[in-house]
Amino acid sequence: MTTAPVDEREPTMNHAIRTEGLVKRFGTTTALDGVNFAVETGTVLGLLGPNGAGKTTVVRVLSTLLRPDAGCATVGGYDVVRDAHRVRQLIGLTGQYAATDESLTGLENLLLIGRLLGTSRARARSRAHQLLTQFGLSDAADRPTKTYSGGMRRRLDLAASLVGHPSMLYLDEPTTGLDPRARTELWALIRELVAGGVTVLLTTQYLDEADALADDIVVIDHGRVIATGTPDELKARLGSRRLVVRPEDESQLPLVTSVVGDLAGHTPDVDGQRVTVPVTDPAVLPAVVRRLDDSGVEVTELVLRSSSLDEVFLSLTGRPAEDAERSASEEMLP
Repeated sequence: MTTAPVDEREPTMNHAIRTEGLVKRFGTTTALDGVNFAVETGTVLGLLGPNGAGKTTVVRVLSTLLRPDAGCATVGGYDVVRDAHRVRQLIGLTGQYAATDESLTGLENLLLIGRLLGTSRARARSRAHQLLTQFGLSDAADRPTKTYSGGMRRRLDLAASLVGHPSMLYLDEPTTGLDPRARTELWALIRELVAGGVTVLLTTQYLDEADALADDIVVIDHGRVIATGTPDELKARLGSRRLVVRPEDESQLPLVTSVVGDLAGHTPDVDGQRVTVPVTDPAVLPAVVRRLDDSGVEVTELVLRSSSLDEVFLSLTGRPAEDAERSASEEMLP
């Protein structure tokens, strides 16, 4: 397949993806309500938000699977509506669930995709073997995909999205259901792709994943962008750090909670035997140490740390990412 000459595209400065005022409605439900953001070429943009916030709708619009009701979006300089066929030549998509055929082998799945893209049999086979090697699946190339582990299937999914040499990759919650080791392996593969010049749009509810991979973050809720910035910039917006104290003797937990709350000026959160409170003044830490020492309290954990993305998310949306309820409108999208 060939793409249009560069001069046929709209000027995009250094942005691989740009949306302006995107609106999408499903009946009386507004899934997107004027979404604006841009993704710089060769970077990872983390698109965060509770389930039902509009993340998947954004991905489907940018994939040309949905037409926006208002606003516009460009991918690689091409309009997603007017130049949909051009956009499809530039992108790869890995969704939340495996898109490969379980009855076929890993090699057969990649060969099939290559042939569907119009590649010759020889080139499709060469590309399939290249990707299987790159993703550590060569030894399983001739095994049915149904025998693959969850991590292997996600790697094959990612490989399948790269058969056509896309310059932009959409990863819609790519590590859902994976164990920590498989997630870490997939993160390493994503970093390799970005180092090779691929631009990535990542939607995820695992905020440590966004913290580890994203150069910039866009947070959306109820179809609107509510915050943008780098992970560190978003953490800094809370304007506080977190003091964490864990007493050795669980019976002293009420005393520790009282001391920490009194000195910090906030009501602490108690999770098991750990007491956590926001702190704006670093002098609170030595004050807590002195007060606990005077009270004869021994601690097994005492740390003043920066806010996490989870806490930023909670502050912005009013709910933790893992506790957000799935919106019916997102579940029922075509």
